[in-house]
Amino acid sequence: MGLEVGNVLEAKVTGITKFGAFVSLPDGKSGLVHISEIANTYVSDVHEHLQIGQEVKVKVLNMTEDGKINLSIKRAQEPQNREGAQQGRFNRRPVQRDNYTPRTQSAPRTQNSQRAQAAPEGRVNAPGSDQQFEERLKKFMQESDSRIASNPMYSDHKKRNRRR
Repeated sequence: MGLEVGNVLEAKVTGITKFGAFVSLPDGKSGLVHISEIANTYVSDVHEHLQIGQEVKVKVLNMTEDGKINLSIKRAQEPQNREGAQQGRFNRRPVQRDNYTPRTQSAPRTQNSQRAQAAPEGRVNAPGSDQQFEERLKKFMQESDSRIASNPMYSDHKKRNRRR
């Protein structure tokens, strides 16, 4: 088996850095296994997963023209092992809701907490909906203008007695 992209090879760890591990390949070449390609879980310290001299299976991911070889340990694993590791990756404790009570009745609508009604399914642009929107927008703008006019912060600056 030659050194080609996609091949799985036996390699020996020759050096460990904070960003990954260097391994020697059978052809006498060396390659890098990046920290993100070491395990299916989060790796904060490479030393927790690999040791110098350890034999590992690696998959050739990429070979650049300048001789750099990118490798992966986690992609060299058998598919069933990778699936199990991926499934266990996001397992979290189930949320316990001791004080959860389902809502049985919706809250009455008040003037301040009106909710927009959803259009019936299949009727995205109902006739008259543009006109209703324009009316609601006009009403909102009028209320907004009246609130701004009554707010002293937005009143005319000449009325203020501020020194400059």
